Amino acid sequence: MKRVTGIGGIFFKAKDAPALQAWYKRHLGIDVQAWGGAAFAWTDGDGKPVAGTTVWSVGPEEGNQFAPSSASFMVNYRVEDLHGLIKALREEGCNVLEKIDESDYGKFAWVIDPEGNKVELWQPPAGQ
Repeated sequence: MKRVTGIGGIFFKAKDAPALQAWYKRHLGIDVQAWGGAAFAWTDGDGKPVAGTTVWSVGPEEGNQFAPSSASFMVNYRVEDLHGLIKALREEGCNVLEKIDESDYGKFAWVIDPEGNKVELWQPPAGQ
């Protein structure tokens, strides 16, 4: 079974999210949208679009979307078989959170790494 197949997104908190978003837009050219992030479309070696995107987002420091981790970031990894991977991680003794979300955006689950960082696992909907 394949485990991680790519990075689906990188999310981090900021003390002043609008100012940090503006910095990234001005100095690094990231096309930050009104929702606070950007979606990078995947391309092949010739620059032609292929299915998939990687999301980058800066959000406010408040909120508990990264809990129980105290880190200011969370990486979202793409996977092909979320339920199979969660089962394997549990069998390997990993700290897998009980919650699994399934929606139009795909399937999501979370595991805590040995340093206490919350890691998001995402199985995108078919065709993405």
